[in-house]
Amino acid sequence: MQLDRAMDAFLRHVTVERGLSEHTVGAYRRDLTGYVQWMSQHDVTDSAQVTAARVTEFIAERSGAQPRPAASSLARLQSSVRGLHRFLQREGIEAEDPTGRLRPPKLPQRLPKALTVDQAVRLLEAPDPAEPLGIRDRALLELLYATGARVSEVVQLDVDDLAHGDVLRVRGKGSKERIVPVGQYAREAVDAYLTRVRPELSRRGRATPRLFLGARGAPLSRQSVWLVIQAAAERAQLSAHVSPHTLRHSFATHLLQGGADVRVVQELLGHASVATTQIYTHVSADALRDVYATSHPRAQ
Repeated sequence: MQLDRAMDAFLRHVTVERGLSEHTVGAYRRDLTGYVQWMSQHDVTDSAQVTAARVTEFIAERSGAQPRPAASSLARLQSSVRGLHRFLQREGIEAEDPTGRLRPPKLPQRLPKALTVDQAVRLLEAPDPAEPLGIRDRALLELLYATGARVSEVVQLDVDDLAHGDVLRVRGKGSKERIVPVGQYAREAVDAYLTRVRPELSRRGRATPRLFLGARGAPLSRQSVWLVIQAAAERAQLSAHVSPHTLRHSFATHLLQGGADVRVVQELLGHASVATTQIYTHVSADALRDVYATSHPRAQ
């Protein structure tokens, strides 16, 4: 099969059958477009012509590019290429997978940056409660911290996803749904937004079931959520970089520090594997060491 057609077939597969997000599919498309173009420049236009040596040469060239790409970008690139060829083999289009022995680069383990509880409270209380958008922003921040939801999940929430009172229905990666409890602070903030602000915002735009709306009534975008968080962090005088994922990290870390089981946190975060969640246990272990050092008579 022609490599460009093979790429299109693979992208349709991950979009329709695997239900991957638009963001993830876009990353696959960028990686594979560069891969197909490179192969074409080396007179490889058919998937049957691809060899392990050619794939290794491609990865090596990309690894040595200047400026040097991040290890995470190289790992994603390899994952995209492997995904394409595994798909072709699984579908019976090709008998062999030339990436079978390709090993992804080992990424350095980075502990997620979490806010302290005091910093989280300052961030949540930063929006101006006297302003309609301040009420919306408070509801948004409270919900992000209360549920640990990804920013892509929060912007896709509908009003009806909160219809069950103290729980939220979240649609995660691969269109998988999970139910997450919503604490009192977040529920009250969202109720205030729904009662006092959203009806007016909704009148400014086309009717939409989306929970969070922008100033003109359109559904809030991921970029807008990022700006809301940046503005709140500035008002709260937080010097550390704060992003939507910072609140997700803080949610997980604070739960584990409070004694939550790692598998419960895995379920709340929507992680497919507990191994993904266990990185947060290292953060909690730091807190445990601090408590031990200051509390045990023979620690020092």
